[in-house]
Amino acid sequence: MRLRNIPGAREVIAGHEAVVKQEKEKRGHWNEVFGNTHPIRVEIGMGKGQFLMQMAQEHPDINYIGIERYSSVLLRALERMDAMEEPPANIRFVCMDAAEIEEVFEKGEVDRIYLNFSDPWPKARHAKRRLTSTAYWERYDNILKRDGVVEFKTDNKDLFEFSLEQVREAGWELKAHTFDLHHDPEMSRGNIMTEYEEKFSSRGNPICKLTAGRKSVER
Repeated sequence: MRLRNIPGAREVIAGHEAVVKQEKEKRGHWNEVFGNTHPIRVEIGMGKGQFLMQMAQEHPDINYIGIERYSSVLLRALERMDAMEEPPANIRFVCMDAAEIEEVFEKGEVDRIYLNFSDPWPKARHAKRRLTSTAYWERYDNILKRDGVVEFKTDNKDLFEFSLEQVREAGWELKAHTFDLHHDPEMSRGNIMTEYEEKFSSRGNPICKLTAGRKSVER
């Protein structure tokens, strides 16, 4: 559930140096934003930023971009970052709708995409809005490198089963998947938990995860 609108959130976001504005103008030039040629990885719907910030700290040779649609949620991520003694320099944020991702990243510009506990959009008529629908796999296909991958985690089994079907329908390869991440020695290796993951798993809810990529790097 997203946070309610917070007065002043948009103003804080607009003035924060870690937030990229006019993001569509950066298409094809994200390495210039970071000032290096390191791989770029994107988390869509990054919430309060716990996962992304820990990833950035542990992998300083990779650039991370957090996409969040709601200013009230992004504000919490910025507050978390500002509270850190040494905020990672390899992280940026964008406040935008993920449906426009192809307008923000050039073909082959992104190395990996993370989808963590995305909105399940439970009503059938909203299926295309799910971040693991075929509509979104087409978008990911247009921004990922040829050997790029998508990682998806959720505690919603219905959404996960839907996602497994959509991977295959979109013509992608399911590289690995589990219905109980924290009891899967291979897939849980190096796992970094989000705020939601900590909450759901503490209640005994199993966490599902899949990793998908293209069937071939050649076409």
